[in-house]
Amino acid sequence: MIVQQLYTGCLAEAAYYIESEGEAAIIDPLRETAPYIKMAERNGAKIKYIFETHFHADFVSGHVDLAQKTGATIVYGPNAETGFKSYTAFDGEIFSLGKIKLKVLHTPGHTLESSCYLLFDETGKESALFTGDTLFIGDVGRPDLAVKSDLTTQDLAGMLYDSLHTKILPLPDDLILYPAHGAGSACGKNMSKETTDTLGNQKHTNYALKPQHKETFIQNVTADILPAPLYFAQNALMNKKGYENIDEIMHRGLHALSPEEFETTANQYRALILDTRQAAVFAEGFIPNAINIGLDGQFAPWAGALIPDLQQPILLVTDPGKEEESLTRLSRVGYDHVLGYLQGGYKAWAAAKKETDHIENISPEKFLAIHPQPSNILDVRKGSEYETGHLANSSNLPLDYLNDWIHDLDKHKTYFVHCAGGYRSMITCSILQSRGFEHIVNIEGGYSALAKAKE
Repeated sequence: MIVQQLYTGCLAEAAYYIESEGEAAIIDPLRETAPYIKMAERNGAKIKYIFETHFHADFVSGHVDLAQKTGATIVYGPNAETGFKSYTAFDGEIFSLGKIKLKVLHTPGHTLESSCYLLFDETGKESALFTGDTLFIGDVGRPDLAVKSDLTTQDLAGMLYDSLHTKILPLPDDLILYPAHGAGSACGKNMSKETTDTLGNQKHTNYALKPQHKETFIQNVTADILPAPLYFAQNALMNKKGYENIDEIMHRGLHALSPEEFETTANQYRALILDTRQAAVFAEGFIPNAINIGLDGQFAPWAGALIPDLQQPILLVTDPGKEEESLTRLSRVGYDHVLGYLQGGYKAWAAAKKETDHIENISPEKFLAIHPQPSNILDVRKGSEYETGHLANSSNLPLDYLNDWIHDLDKHKTYFVHCAGGYRSMITCSILQSRGFEHIVNIEGGYSALAKAKE
């Protein structure tokens, strides 16, 4: 028996490859199908099932394409209705895979169709539970993401309590838990950096599994839930209804454009120019109106949070050789309308004597030497980060909600922007500058550098 966790840090997402006696199953696959197919081929196995724990909101699953390419059956738990061929299992249904078995445990609460898969090994022992977004390490799934549900968040939280207490807590303490996400995902609040644990340890350490009344659980789970990122509802519908073939998306997006073709295409389609280079490199020079979301950070979730329309035509500027990675990571969150990329990258644009722009940077030392310090400081970290320490004259405007607060700023003012380390502040500066703010200054190194400079 093989159980392999395939963890993707950008999305803090875990897919799973399970194999026994030449038969394989994939749980919650990402959009790109090649890694799963190649893994099965290397082992001489055939992918028999694609198990989905629910309709994911934070990424587009690869279930439809993978089923078409392998002939595998897509399996959902009860209450799932799809726009493509799939099998809706009943609660307690058992699927055989070689010498092992997987049992469906319907665990509504995160969503109505949410289900876990209980793995029985070759001896018939309950050995692992694939919990999806029902149960994380250190947390449980947020109960406010159900697709087109008439139930309230409190109703779903109550269902989640029942699911945990009737289906999961009675299971053996030595059961290994394999969740769909880890720390950094917006699908929960207090997820651990650990990506697996035993059920017994979670009973002692996970606040949601400790003995408590149902009403207390509902209060704890629904408290302090941040608004879902903009793309969540759109991704959930894509996973429910189906989507364009990934191969067609990659073929269209991997279209090399000369600087002249790039400029013409941008103007013709009113395309968003997305520059995926590192923040410091971007600041030195970029195509006017381009926005920067670097591949070296949580690229896909930030794209999803800040680009509201999944139908938006996009043109890519990347480091040479990073075109396919940029396109793949965009497709994971449903941005399927990339029209091409700048051949040769930004250097080709500059060499063609095209117009360029830059972001003004200031060192922490120079900023702190300004007397008096300006009051128009934008701290774009999360509220919880801001509360642990911040500059006295700063305003906390989290990047997550830029599309809401940007309208309250004055385009004639100079704004000094910082985050924790510089990644988010450069995203902010690039978007502000692309929308007509001409006096934007990025504080290099963010709050960590400012705190060090103040010592």
